[in-house]
Amino acid sequence: MSNTWKPGTKAVHSGTRRSQYGEVSESIFLTQGFVYESAEHAEQRFIASGEDEFIYARYGNPTVKMFEERIAALEGAEDAFATASGMAAVSGALTSMLKAGDHVVSSRALFGSCLYVLEDILTRYGVEVTFVDGTDLAQWEAAIRSDTKAVFFESISNPTLEVIDIEAVAKLAHAKGALVLIDNVFATPVFSRAFEQGADVVIYSATKHIDGQGRALGGVILGSKEFIRKTVEPYMKHTGGSMSPFTAWIMLKGLETMGLRVRAQAASAMGIASALAGHSALEQVIYPGLDNHPQNELIQRQMGAGGTVLALDVKGGKEAAFKFLNALEIAIISNNLGDAKTIVTHPATTTHQRLPDAQKISLGITPGLVRMSVGLEDESDLIADIRQALDSIN
Repeated sequence: MSNTWKPGTKAVHSGTRRSQYGEVSESIFLTQGFVYESAEHAEQRFIASGEDEFIYARYGNPTVKMFEERIAALEGAEDAFATASGMAAVSGALTSMLKAGDHVVSSRALFGSCLYVLEDILTRYGVEVTFVDGTDLAQWEAAIRSDTKAVFFESISNPTLEVIDIEAVAKLAHAKGALVLIDNVFATPVFSRAFEQGADVVIYSATKHIDGQGRALGGVILGSKEFIRKTVEPYMKHTGGSMSPFTAWIMLKGLETMGLRVRAQAASAMGIASALAGHSALEQVIYPGLDNHPQNELIQRQMGAGGTVLALDVKGGKEAAFKFLNALEIAIISNNLGDAKTIVTHPATTTHQRLPDAQKISLGITPGLVRMSVGLEDESDLIADIRQALDSIN
């Protein structure tokens, strides 16, 4: 691989391993184990496996390795470990490095399952977690201590689309010796410059934009070779959170078109948000690409685009939001995002339903809030569909 390749080229060619047959499309090595030439060979491989030597699919596989190397090249990371789901990546990255007595600082605006890992699982095993308003640098500075092991946040929060200043938080964390772990799903590998901006570990749910077509669950943890191979890999290979070879092949195919899809989706999201701003049926349109978003200047500097997701706060609360959702003809109701199809979600009753009402409101998850992941449909068709659905509320 050439270091001079642009991201689009890396997304198509990086990490390619061809068999003796010289296939064009990457091979799927659907095998759970590997054969050794002799007992001595098996012994040696368990002592130290070479670059293209594998032991067991839970430890590594040629197809999975291609995906890991390709996404690492695209993201600008030294190494990567592919996981069975996005939450396997989040929980694996955190749990593999933490022990009882460690301290973590996290933004409080997180996806429901991420909150569960931090609030319920890590604290159950003696990890101390402090939550802060991720957009308030003074809160980060006050919370990060000399014994803080890690900080964790979503670069763009789910579902209220708060944007965290990666570079500023990283400087505060590194000054105290803490690692910076980022769930970077909404930023996507297309717009991400997280490592350049100070991240130590970047996490993706590959289920979202990397696959992009609703086919498979997957995740990936990216970081230094030392962190991935000495911290993450031992934990993941023994606890069983590895990605399957077939899933890795799907993700490789997804990477080939991801740049085209994500840029088109982000452009449509900007067009839709602009068209709906000020609509009489909406309390507000939340989209980082809009000039009125509190972190618009930051998102332009950090990513250069507003992303593929927007949020609509429908007047009239849950009842009106449900009428709006049920009246949509193109957008589908589901709880995924980053798909080729436009997907709408009511976070208060689905992804964040377990949170107490007071916590939902403090996070900006109102009864009328609808998260919209913009797909690849015609932008004008989507705008017309959303407008007719809003008009149907009354």
